[in-house]
Amino acid sequence: MEALEERIITAWIKLTGVLKNTRITQDMIYNEAIVMNLVYNNYLQDGEGLTSFKEIVKRTKMLKSLVNRTIDSLVKKGYLEKVDGKDKRTTFVKAKNFDEFLKEHEKSLALVKNIIGTIGAEDAETFVRLAEKIAAADPLNNPDDGT
Repeated sequence: MEALEERIITAWIKLTGVLKNTRITQDMIYNEAIVMNLVYNNYLQDGEGLTSFKEIVKRTKMLKSLVNRTIDSLVKKGYLEKVDGKDKRTTFVKAKNFDEFLKEHEKSLALVKNIIGTIGAEDAETFVRLAEKIAAADPLNNPDDGT
């Protein structure tokens, strides 16, 4: 019997392959969809969705340069607009147009509904609970990384 560690790595690789091959985002670059989802979730919470670059870097674990390129792309496509902070050292983004993102998001939701249909609601709830627990533990977190 394989060691649990090996089985986790194998399962992780299989899951990553499934998610990449299903192209959970088809009409947006993956990183664009991740940033838009973050801004959209902030919007759902506060009605504004104003999100700092620093928060995007911290929550997505993307490099600052990649966040900048992704945001520049989303601004150019008309999804987001940049907003200067009060002290000019902090830049925020907010949604300019959720319509196209929500079309893409609906495709992702349809994929997830299919997954729930396959594994069942109870296992889906267990998956969410475990994924959130792993994310909260952040085993790869390096407190010295500056984020």
